[in-house]
Amino acid sequence: MNNLPVEPLTALGPLDGRYAAKVAPLRAIFSEYGLIRRRVQVEIAWLRALCAEPGIPEALPLTPDEDRLLDALASDLSLAEAQRVKEIEATTNHDVKAIEYFLREKFAGTTLAARNEFVHFACTSEDINNVAHALMLRDGLAVLRDAQRAVEETLAALARETRDTAMLARTHGQAASPTTMGKELAVFVSRLRRQSAQLDARTLPAKLNGAVGNYNAHLAAYPAVDWPMLSRRVLESTFGLRQNPLTTQIEPHDGMAELFDALARWNTVLLDLDRDIWSYVSLGYLGQKTIQGEVGSSTMPHKVNPIDFENSEGNLGLANALLEHMARKLPVSRLQRDLTDSTVLRNMGLAFGYCLVAYQSTRKGLGKVTVNPARLAADLEHAWEVLAEPIQTVMRKADLASPYERLKEMTRGKKMDAATLKSFIESLDLPPADKKRLLHLTPATYVGLASKLVDEM
Repeated sequence: MNNLPVEPLTALGPLDGRYAAKVAPLRAIFSEYGLIRRRVQVEIAWLRALCAEPGIPEALPLTPDEDRLLDALASDLSLAEAQRVKEIEATTNHDVKAIEYFLREKFAGTTLAARNEFVHFACTSEDINNVAHALMLRDGLAVLRDAQRAVEETLAALARETRDTAMLARTHGQAASPTTMGKELAVFVSRLRRQSAQLDARTLPAKLNGAVGNYNAHLAAYPAVDWPMLSRRVLESTFGLRQNPLTTQIEPHDGMAELFDALARWNTVLLDLDRDIWSYVSLGYLGQKTIQGEVGSSTMPHKVNPIDFENSEGNLGLANALLEHMARKLPVSRLQRDLTDSTVLRNMGLAFGYCLVAYQSTRKGLGKVTVNPARLAADLEHAWEVLAEPIQTVMRKADLASPYERLKEMTRGKKMDAATLKSFIESLDLPPADKKRLLHLTPATYVGLASKLVDEM
């Protein structure tokens, strides 16, 4: 049994097994193939920049045919070609050097072979890797942002639908001033959108400046070339990244840490939503649509469990554990470089994969929830004591004696009914308009501006 074929049923982890279909969009980005593909693109972009630089006459300008050959290599790298890179790596025991040798093989028999010595010219491995990783993260984030927007839109639609649905709030888990279901969901929409804006504002930094970040080899060969400007053109104009002008051998990964922290914050808000929806289901405020053929329990036929929100919560925990570890670990590197970041960076796809599974689960769950108006109304009807707040507040306005203390004595820890409260209100020496407003108030109508606040989403 030690030689099982690699397929979803035999995968070591759930992202390549049980959840393989859910994370399929990330596979071409964060797989070994995805990394090799991006490395090839970075090497080709650097070669092109060298060939276009007048101060480097030995790097001959590219012909249209040569440009087309490089375009094909950069955009259409096949799995067989990526496998060839791995075969070369088996000899070099160095993954980036294998890219260089692979390109030389591809150039063999073409006029590009005259540029062989300008492949990976003056570069350290991290010049290639940090750009490749930044591009992978940008592509992966685009996939996650699509899924995040879908969650936000689904949640916003549910908030609008339940804009006026009165609900007993539960501060500390206890009956509190009423609100609406829509307003409470709108809070999460607003929170998620705030974190989304911070994710969208991120532009990852990158570097192409040699073995210790000083352009040492570059200047030794071509002292008249403006190497920082040449590097900047590749990073910013070609790839849309942001040049970091001061680095060691590695780009320090602070930008990655900021991205991972921002992503973890978005996830934390979603996890908070998952738990609240779970609680509303537990209270009976929300129900769940049944799916033909689904089973909620292997022994209790009646069960309809909030499994989508539980799945999301679990996967968000795994995602954040990885994101937070990477955010804390990656910016720390001994002196000018150690290799502890390399193996950690290979797990970026796992973190993004757990995120994607979670987002899909939450959205699926939101699509199945139904509001239970009868349960909501029943809880409100049995919580007349929550009107102690408006009564004592209006009494304060009228300068009546000890309003808070009187209502505390009357209601704290006790169940009230409509008749008792209305009798108390009738006994108060209040302006007629205030008394009339209090007498017409019910737990279901005491929701303040909750409905209108949904419109602020």
